[in-house]
Amino acid sequence: MSKIQVMDEVLANKIAAGEVVERCMNVVKELVENAIDAKSTEIRIDLTDSGVKEIKVTDNGIGMDPEDAQLCFLRHATSKLRREEDLFHIDSLGFRGEALPSIASVADVVMQTCNQETGTEVHISGGKILSVSSSVLRPGTSITVKDLFYNTPVRLKYLKNLYTELSYITDYVNKMALSFPEIQFTLTNNEKVLLHTDGSNRLLKVIHAIYGLSVTKKMIEIKGENDDYEISGYISYPEVFKSHKNAMTLLVNGRYIKNNEIYRILTDCYHTYMPPDKFPIVVLKIEVDPILIDVNVHPTKMDIKFSKMDTLKELLERVIKKELERLTLIPDASLETTVVGQETRISTNYAPQVYEEFNASKKEEEFAEFEKMTLSLDEKEEPFQVAEPSFQREEPSSSQREDALSSQRENPPSSRIKKMYPVGLVHGTYIVAENEDGMFLIDQHAANERINYEYYLEQLSNPTPVVSDLLVPISLEFPFNEYVILKEHFDQLEKMGFGFEEFGLQTIVIRQIPMWLPKGNEENAIRRIIEIIIDKEAFSMERFVHKVAATVACKASIKANDAISLADMEVLLERLRNCQNPFTCPHGRPTIITYSKYDLEKLFKRSM
Repeated sequence: MSKIQVMDEVLANKIAAGEVVERCMNVVKELVENAIDAKSTEIRIDLTDSGVKEIKVTDNGIGMDPEDAQLCFLRHATSKLRREEDLFHIDSLGFRGEALPSIASVADVVMQTCNQETGTEVHISGGKILSVSSSVLRPGTSITVKDLFYNTPVRLKYLKNLYTELSYITDYVNKMALSFPEIQFTLTNNEKVLLHTDGSNRLLKVIHAIYGLSVTKKMIEIKGENDDYEISGYISYPEVFKSHKNAMTLLVNGRYIKNNEIYRILTDCYHTYMPPDKFPIVVLKIEVDPILIDVNVHPTKMDIKFSKMDTLKELLERVIKKELERLTLIPDASLETTVVGQETRISTNYAPQVYEEFNASKKEEEFAEFEKMTLSLDEKEEPFQVAEPSFQREEPSSSQREDALSSQRENPPSSRIKKMYPVGLVHGTYIVAENEDGMFLIDQHAANERINYEYYLEQLSNPTPVVSDLLVPISLEFPFNEYVILKEHFDQLEKMGFGFEEFGLQTIVIRQIPMWLPKGNEENAIRRIIEIIIDKEAFSMERFVHKVAATVACKASIKANDAISLADMEVLLERLRNCQNPFTCPHGRPTIITYSKYDLEKLFKRSM
């Protein structure tokens, strides 16, 4: 007798449910995506006890006839794919036909649907249809999921607490509302409204509904396109950041995804604008021909593959960096007083401009005007993935510094800030300066660090680095698996100024080194560089140079409590003005904050 047999349909669905339905959020995700594919303009998600007890998703979509209402619970039954070729042109959120049968196999499900001609109700529990009957003629579909995982107690046991499950659902619905601002979303839990959007197709209004006014006022609109991609959305000012990458919302053809490579590109665009391990708030919409992406990568469809990631990277970097470079990013240090209970708190308002308080009940036209405003700043996927160098570069000689200064005087870059006039020093650290716009406080170490960073960056980026010959060559031997990777990147070593030759199968002999290597510690420095090359799957010379420049700049700069003269302050401020980014040090800390003239008069009650 044959030992192999075809698996029972209910058992197969339970197995599939283990991949598709991990928690309550997955149920909401699949039902909401179906509602969107059904051309709904209103979607309501009602939860009871964070969805553990009941999840109800109601839409006003096209609905189904009685036959489709039953077929949709069969595994791999779908209206999205007809032919094999359709798999390469997917323009719907769902397409596998696994979601509904998977959910129905581990829960009690009641579906009411109407295609404007007939209404049908299907009751299915544990994967078995209990009844099919007529229902009310309300256009659209309503699906109620009760007692999730009632027949898989192990899975039920490992559901998180109610607050955690609710946070996952809320986060997902927020992402979908951002992805489809033209759809009205309502999310409730135990009859309490957690999110409501009006479906007016205004993305900024959805951002306001999710993040609140303070963030909304500080978002920058971006748009751009090339031959392969079209991008749009909003990015936050550098001073508005989070400690997690979840605030970066990626939407590809309307599908919410998670993609570490895009997260890294976005974070890199903010390099030196914000502290390491901090992340901007981003709502990024990417439109692309479906043939250039593969969404059939994971059962949850939360990750996709791009066939032309290099062109997407170029587009993102060009558009985002251009927007950041055109802005004046000096935080306004005006103080706000708030009362929390019996405690009075004073906080710094990081906003370069003064805005009227936004009232959510204002008329549509008033909000439209608000949308057109130039927005500003307030509030960490992955910083540059290059290990900290274990060496420091020597400080440039006085003649080198003078040459650099002379070059800046002869060819000054277009400054992004007005000239500031120093008047004194506070706590031996903060330069007090002024101009017609108000008063400025400048962190002398951060400012000098930015100046030195850009100087070192230019020197290290030279295509012809200054090199010197070693009196005693350095021989380095590696395991064969590491040597193979190193050999792939010999060109990187040559660009940095290393002269070397292969010796045997696993050894190189270094005969020439760049001048910026530390004296007396050359071998350790070389080994550290090679470790970085070997450890990183895609070694980036640019990232490595940035890291070295930032480290050296910090060591070479004046420190807090270093007394400097008024003349030194003038030189420092003028050199800071000539920097490409004078607003932050290489580590993302602000170099300047300001009190506008209006703020000063308000603080001293001259302006009431």
